[in-house]
Amino acid sequence: MPRPPLARERVLDAFEAILIDDGERAATLDATAKAAGVSKGGLLYHFASKEELAAGLLGRLARLTDLDLERMTDADEGPVAYYVRTSVMEDDALDRALIATSRLAQGGHAAASDALRQVRGRWAGAIRPHVRDETALDLVMLVSDGLYFNNSLDVHGPERLVPHGPELQALIDLVLRATR
Repeated sequence: MPRPPLARERVLDAFEAILIDDGERAATLDATAKAAGVSKGGLLYHFASKEELAAGLLGRLARLTDLDLERMTDADEGPVAYYVRTSVMEDDALDRALIATSRLAQGGHAAASDALRQVRGRWAGAIRPHVRDETALDLVMLVSDGLYFNNSLDVHGPERLVPHGPELQALIDLVLRATR
């Protein structure tokens, strides 16, 4: 697959950053063009509307999810352990795309809500063959959701809401025992 043009990626990066930092209402075409360092005409060359920008972000999320699923499938530790471990945010491209898409969904963007459900469904589909039943799958998904949510609260506070290192490994081991 050919690499998208650099200016197009800069525009998407800017749109994503504005969504994360300031929310959906602030992510206007003008603000996105300014943050990307392109003219509004340059932005419109790649994305004719805010809806096309959102579609570009959702496409990015889909591509990053594909890569994550490949890593999950190939992980030596197995898909369940990989999924739980990577539910602790690392501010990587997938985390940023998920957060930005969440901001769109919070603003009422139906396609963003659908995309988030599809991503979660794809992760569940990859994990399902590695757990004993649907209840075990729910346990993995909800523990991971909790890690992800609490990690967002843990960013600026002194308390440690999310286990790290040996504590995270102990949690993963517990989830693996409970779901086999």
